[in-house]
Amino acid sequence: MRLSAIIGALAAATCFTAAAVATPVGVPTADTLVPTNSVTPVMDQIVGFNNMLLWIVGAICVFVLALLVWVMLRFRAKANPEPSKTSHNTMLEVIWTGIPILILVFIAVPSFRILYFQDVIPEADFTIKTTGYQWNWSYEYPDHGGFTFFANMVEDADLAAHPYSAERNLTTDLPMVVPAGATVRMEVTAADVIHNWAMPAFGIKMDAIPGRLNETWFQTDVEGIYYGQCSELCGVRHAFMPIEVHVVPQDVFDAWIAAANDDVYAAQDILVAHYDSVRALRVASAQ
Repeated sequence: MRLSAIIGALAAATCFTAAAVATPVGVPTADTLVPTNSVTPVMDQIVGFNNMLLWIVGAICVFVLALLVWVMLRFRAKANPEPSKTSHNTMLEVIWTGIPILILVFIAVPSFRILYFQDVIPEADFTIKTTGYQWNWSYEYPDHGGFTFFANMVEDADLAAHPYSAERNLTTDLPMVVPAGATVRMEVTAADVIHNWAMPAFGIKMDAIPGRLNETWFQTDVEGIYYGQCSELCGVRHAFMPIEVHVVPQDVFDAWIAAANDDVYAAQDILVAHYDSVRALRVASAQ
């Protein structure tokens, strides 16, 4: 009993260590008005476009409100006992038709630029194929031995024993792992119904359709743990098929790949060891 207690304490310490070092992104937070943290060039452009639209929409709302107030005061019955008989004004109709068109054209230009940037995949370092099932995701690494694994949501009762950050309805038993700085091409499909592989911090929301292979890409230099979820209503457990991606240094990724080709569950030890070493360095530098 004492030996098992010691092992349990060590396991708990390891869980705390990994959770303390990993940087979770994509976890819902209260009192925020901005999109999730951006860590890719695609998401950077999306956030910039969102900020531009906020200014445009805000200006339109203020302008329309000012017009409403002016009309209510200027043309109320008390100020105009004799109502005007005017029914048409050609210049006014041209203006209120032409200005919205110009605004939409102004918005369309950066919108099309972002769509093109998302759609044209640059030369990738490697490819990962993900397939949506009811209700989990599988990941295949065809350029690294072709091994495949399924990522299932960690149930509430098992969160405390998980070796990474334990986020309810977001943490998976096996994460997708990529190296920092690599350009990754994602092939997205489904085996049963339509799913959607969505990773907000990467600026990705790609439909997974049975019989069709869609493509997208991402590249990030920011290490950490990133969370997403299926964003297409796919059945009774739609809310319970999360996405977890670990971005790690290249040497850690190489070691994880080598271990995962033999046993993807045993490869978890590579990630735990990495987080432990990072925490040790932070503790040493703080002293």
